[in-house]
Amino acid sequence: MTQCSAAAMMSGKGILITGCSSGIGHCVAHGLKARGWRVFAAARQPADVARLQGEGLESLLLDVRDSASIQAAVANILERAGGRLEALFNNAGYGQVGAVEDVSRAAFREQFETNVFGAQELTNQIIPVMRRQGGGRILYNSSVLGLVAFPYRGAYVASKFALEGLADALRLELAGTGIHVSLIEPGPILSQFRDNAHAAWQRHVQAETSVHRDNYAAMEARLLKAGPAAPFTLPPEAVLQRVIHALESPRPQARYPVTVPTYLFTALRRLLPTRILDVILRRVGGDGRR
Repeated sequence: MTQCSAAAMMSGKGILITGCSSGIGHCVAHGLKARGWRVFAAARQPADVARLQGEGLESLLLDVRDSASIQAAVANILERAGGRLEALFNNAGYGQVGAVEDVSRAAFREQFETNVFGAQELTNQIIPVMRRQGGGRILYNSSVLGLVAFPYRGAYVASKFALEGLADALRLELAGTGIHVSLIEPGPILSQFRDNAHAAWQRHVQAETSVHRDNYAAMEARLLKAGPAAPFTLPPEAVLQRVIHALESPRPQARYPVTVPTYLFTALRRLLPTRILDVILRRVGGDGRR
């Protein structure tokens, strides 16, 4: 299918994408707009909303940590779109790094508010709309770390494992409604993920007094490294292609792995005993690399 024919087919269909200020969300918003989707590109900061509007996107404020913000954004979109919304891409999120024993309850809560609770509250606002119109697509941006665990990513891993479980349960509950639920599972992608993870780590982890401080030094070096910090890193356009299939295929998949590490660890998880897999995961993730 050519881009022109795809644009004609998708013309008028609306999608809300969260976390569009950079990285995957920014790329997907522009990519879908080019295909004819009516994209509602959400961001948390007014400056980012203004910038996205300047780029030609229909952008609005939405902070998934704030119930009032979610409700206002949904009402705004439905008013603009005549009460319809064909798709939702829950993309907003960040990674809280640090050893599990060094991450406070407050930091865990903050991680889950953004990566899990906000996404599901927003989804629950949209499901009735999709039921009324007889169908829709709901996408969650998960991670390879929703499939396997790396050390020093416990809070992030827990949030993505939770997201995977939520999406699986929702997919089963919505069977037969015409609403399809898909998980996007990227490995390393070029984005501001490491910058945001470093900021969260500095905000919540007392590295200098931790028994893990030596490993933290290596982890911080990875977070601050310019360019790709892990093998097989892909640009966000790799995610866009999977999102397009999840949105436009008549038979979307439940899961869309992206990057070699996601495929590799999916296979290793199935094939290897836990003890052997643990050795590999410690070696790959022990220095804090994503």
